[in-house]
Amino acid sequence: MTAQVDANATGLDTAELLRIVEGIAAQARPGEQLEAYVGRSVSTTVKAYQGEVESISSAQNQGIGIRVISDHRQGFAHCGTLDPAVIAETLAEARDNVRFGQADEFLGLAMPDGVEAVEHDTWNDAVVMLPADRKVTLALEMERAVRGLDPRITGVRTATYADSAGEAAVASSNGITATARGTSCSVSVLALANDGGETKTGGGVDVGRDPAVLDLSRTAADAVHRAVRLFGAKAVPSQTVTVFLEPRLAVTLLGLATATLDGETVQKGRSPFADRVGELIASPLLTVFDDATDPASLGATSHDGEGLACRRNAMIENGVLRGFLQNSYTARKDGTVSTGSALRGYRSTPGVGPHVLVLTPGTLAHDDLLATVDNGVYVTSFSGLHSGVNTISGDFSAGVEGLMIRNGAMAEPVREVTLGSTIQKLMLDIRAVGADREWLPGGTGSASIVIDGVRLSGT
Repeated sequence: MTAQVDANATGLDTAELLRIVEGIAAQARPGEQLEAYVGRSVSTTVKAYQGEVESISSAQNQGIGIRVISDHRQGFAHCGTLDPAVIAETLAEARDNVRFGQADEFLGLAMPDGVEAVEHDTWNDAVVMLPADRKVTLALEMERAVRGLDPRITGVRTATYADSAGEAAVASSNGITATARGTSCSVSVLALANDGGETKTGGGVDVGRDPAVLDLSRTAADAVHRAVRLFGAKAVPSQTVTVFLEPRLAVTLLGLATATLDGETVQKGRSPFADRVGELIASPLLTVFDDATDPASLGATSHDGEGLACRRNAMIENGVLRGFLQNSYTARKDGTVSTGSALRGYRSTPGVGPHVLVLTPGTLAHDDLLATVDNGVYVTSFSGLHSGVNTISGDFSAGVEGLMIRNGAMAEPVREVTLGSTIQKLMLDIRAVGADREWLPGGTGSASIVIDGVRLSGT
């Protein structure tokens, strides 16, 4: 993050936003803590269908959230404009809301902690300067790239080019100031395939910080591959299998587990890993960090939602639970310090959670990892996670589609089967982590994982 930002074609100017929030924070009254958070963004989405532009949409969003804390009570208000008169009304509303807040001895703004921020340059003028006709061309080219790759491809449900540019700033009466800005762009496509009256879909996506390096060919090939590989899938007999999760599926499991490793979830009694810091909760092969300092991630940023520097937080290291993520409030409640893990937008007060999950890769390449599986299932999609997974107890039951693995090679496609276990057992039974780490669209760095002894329910 940096305050040294020039105006550009979008009208974004982070230095201007910083001046606004600093001006608000300077209005703190005696005995009052005051914080202002401002965000502003623009985005464009172009969708192509059957060789024509289906839709073009552009959105702009901006606003300010103001927190006031006095006598251990908090008032909050936000507005969707940067108009000075409305901001003044919002500040008055936040102050008025203090009297309705519940007294809480742990309420308070973040205090400077001396941790130095790792600065990132996540802005690229090439995104905001890209002409509209080029955005349209990219969406149309994305659709055309799919056709002809396989005779079973019958069309494209949607092909999309999208981009966004955003900035934020926070300032408080405790002396904290921080800014952030960033751009991103993407292409995506959902291919349709038909074989013998059976229809399948497959999606591909590529995300980056420069439209010039978006790989349409690779994205199209991935979508087609995913659309055609499950034709003829059917249920198989119930059995115990080894589960192979490619990076985008591995992150689903890791996300379920790490979603319970923050101070708020633990304090609310919703984590199966509470009171287990320092204990082995996963395979010794598993190491997971929350690391927004890694510039390889599209989620890299320098400061959290309270203006504290982001840092590399070990969550699970060699299978051992190292600690929980904290913002300022949850840290006070736990008698510890913030891990720079406050998450928020201008419409809300700070929550807590990981910025960027990063899985430390193993040593085996994807194909070499596959070759170690004698009898397993290569999962291509989960279904029913919302109803079949209880993150409080850890119970895990999810429908899957994929391909059976026989003697280290892909075999027949499978569907209408269910994997049953617990999150705790799945984590402990990880037998291998691949060297094939990918940086996924959400910013996560994930690799393939192999899990032994999972019950598959089928026919």
